[in-house]
Amino acid sequence: MSRPAGPSRRTAIWVLLLLGGATLATAVPTWLSTTGATALDPEVEVTVAGTSAAPGVSASALVLVAAALALGLVGRVGRWVVLAVAAASGVVATVSALGVALDPEPSARSAVADATGVTELTAPVDLTVAPWLAAALGVLTVLAVVWVAVGSRSWAGASTRHERASGATTPAAPAAGTAVPEERPDRSRATEPPAPDDLTDHDAWDALSRGEDPTDR
Repeated sequence: MSRPAGPSRRTAIWVLLLLGGATLATAVPTWLSTTGATALDPEVEVTVAGTSAAPGVSASALVLVAAALALGLVGRVGRWVVLAVAAASGVVATVSALGVALDPEPSARSAVADATGVTELTAPVDLTVAPWLAAALGVLTVLAVVWVAVGSRSWAGASTRHERASGATTPAAPAAGTAVPEERPDRSRATEPPAPDDLTDHDAWDALSRGEDPTDR
């Protein structure tokens, strides 16, 4: 059965890096603007950047960048942990951005209070397209993580085969051309003189002729 098509490890890292960078870029510009009033100035313009309106977006973008870098260093088990963190960062970015896009007044009142000391708005809140882009990038991040997770099953193919090969131990065959040492005969049992029971008449006469006792062995 063929494995599902998916990105290589390097491609996955670059995709997540680009998504993290793009999400961070959407958090930098102005997300909303409005006006407030003070006792000295009846119209104070207030603008709110995405990093202030939705801090979760910029934090999620940094987490996604870190997860992308870690994806190139971790093993098979760590890969799933990193992908889970990357998917969570996409969810947090989407929820944070939609919270501001669907109801921008709380963030606007907080910014006006910091600028004027009162929370009353003197003009409607103007919302830019940036929070919608951040929410879309969060959704795209989750989809990209799923795509990487499905395709990353093929990354472990080579290592799995290597582990199976290293786990099976077989006796090593001698290399070609290598001389196999021959088993030498046991020389401890050298030729010994015949036992007295094994003496022949000829041996006995030879021993007697030399002045030796043939039975003294």
